[in-house]
Amino acid sequence: MAGKTVTRAQLAEAVYQQVGLSRSESAELVDAILEEISESLVREGTVKISSFGTFLVRHKGQRIGRNPKTGEEVPILPRRVLVFRPSQALRARLNRGRG
Repeated sequence: MAGKTVTRAQLAEAVYQQVGLSRSESAELVDAILEEISESLVREGTVKISSFGTFLVRHKGQRIGRNPKTGEEVPILPRRVLVFRPSQALRARLNRGRG
């Protein structure tokens, strides 16, 4: 089963319907939250949202990869990658009802 993409507009609409802010205030709130998460990841490398999960920035070192077409070895440069680790509460919710 393919997952459904959730957009900023859908998040803002959910805030509008559940919290009662205006549509523009809801959109601004969603944008502000996402901006704060992004900035915190850049600065500190970790964002923990209680009962949801933790976003971590991991550093991957340089390594040698291989071009699948030619088999030629190619260096893969060091980089930072974003990792998400769900909380126990989210894991339990995702797996509820599975047998």
